[in-house]
Amino acid sequence: MIDQSAIIQLGNPKLRQKAAWVENIQDEKIKTLIDDLIATVDQANGVGIAAPQVAESLRLFIVASRPNARYPDAPEMNPTAMINPQIISHSSEVVKGWEGCLSVPGIRGLVPRYQTITVEYMDRNGNLQTQELTGFVARIFQHEYDHLEGMVFLDRVESTEELMTEAEYQQRIVNQT
Repeated sequence: MIDQSAIIQLGNPKLRQKAAWVENIQDEKIKTLIDDLIATVDQANGVGIAAPQVAESLRLFIVASRPNARYPDAPEMNPTAMINPQIISHSSEVVKGWEGCLSVPGIRGLVPRYQTITVEYMDRNGNLQTQELTGFVARIFQHEYDHLEGMVFLDRVESTEELMTEAEYQQRIVNQT
């Protein structure tokens, strides 16, 4: 597991780099990184984490939706490593939803994302996977994909009025439902 303090924060220039293609999926370093990212996202109460967030500029992220303190209504799924992911197609429907980020602690933003996306990626065994993702899981994928492109969710917020602190979010949004 990667110590939570190893998650780099907004302002670190590595968060703004475009990540490199993973050339050798079977490399032990990649397998260890996947396992470490899965353990770290769990420990940090996240629903996804990208390799660039731990200063590894590689096109690899974990989607790990599950209910937790930060996302109590998240759907349950097994943590999934997505290597060299791509968005193949997307719906025309765009929905705004609240997002936070382990690299931008204490802030939430209302972010527009495609409601449905079709994606391709290599799994941890090197097999090509194609999936259609919708709703919250599609949002996680797009959020983590942005990290591979050197972006954070703040880059997509349309107005600073659509930002709030984590404490305000927990009080106004989570405790209101």
